[in-house]
Amino acid sequence: MTEIMRENRTRKMPPVHPGTILRDEILPALNISVSAAARELGLSRQTLHRIIAGQLGVSTETALRLGRWCGNGAGIWARMQQSYDLWHLERELAGELDAIPSRLAA
Repeated sequence: MTEIMRENRTRKMPPVHPGTILRDEILPALNISVSAAARELGLSRQTLHRIIAGQLGVSTETALRLGRWCGNGAGIWARMQQSYDLWHLERELAGELDAIPSRLAA
């Protein structure tokens, strides 16, 4: 487990924000506007715009909506958001995390 955390912290490039995938891949492939997509997803246009701008994360509820809408399940959207959040938080908290002793179970 410690090796995985260390690997994530040494990774140079951050994971892609799920909103970037929506903006660059999904919406153009479907030839749909942000407003139309927001209506179909049951989200406000502002909320979807903030997600695709990378200013707002994908909540569990939004992951469920996107998974249904895209047909690929909520898990992929939740995992993308989790990877993105972990990468950034590990860097933000690096000093604090390094100060915590590692207690491995025998």
